[in-house]
Amino acid sequence: MARMEYRKLEDGFPVLYHYASITPDEISLRFVCDYLVKEGKVYEKTSCAAEDGCYVVYVKESTEEKAIPGASSRPSWRGIRVELRKFDEFARHYPVLHHWDFDRFEEALLQLQSNYVYWGDKEWERTSTEVDEDRKLYVIYAQEATPYEGQRY
Repeated sequence: MARMEYRKLEDGFPVLYHYASITPDEISLRFVCDYLVKEGKVYEKTSCAAEDGCYVVYVKESTEEKAIPGASSRPSWRGIRVELRKFDEFARHYPVLHHWDFDRFEEALLQLQSNYVYWGDKEWERTSTEVDEDRKLYVIYAQEATPYEGQRY
C-alpha cells in the first residue's frame, strides 16, 4: 500500500485530501484522470508527482466545470464503474451514453487511457476523464469522432 495526496496548486501546496493506504493500481487510475469531483467541488489536475513515500496530484479548483447536482451514486467502490458521457462544450449537462463495470484495475485503466472508445456503432473521441468520489465511479467525456480520410470506420 502507498500514500497519496491531492494538493492545491498555490503557495505552500496545501494538502486538500490524503489517502494513507491506497493501492498502486488505484493511484494509476487517479493519475490518468483530468478531474477530481469530491464534496461537491470539481478540481482540475495540473500535474502528478512521485515523491519519496508519497504520490501527489496537484489540482486547482475548476472555474468552468460543476459537480452534477442530485446525481445518483453507487453504494460502494466495489468493482470499477466507468461511465461514458457525451461531451458538448455548450451544454450544462452531459448525458450518460453507456457504462462499463470492471473487476480488474488494468481493464479500467486501459479504458480511461484510450483516445477513442467504441459504443453504439460509433467511434467516440475522449475529451477528458474524471474520478468522481461523490458518486464512486470514473467518467470518460467524449464527443463523436469526426471521420477523416483513411479512417477505418
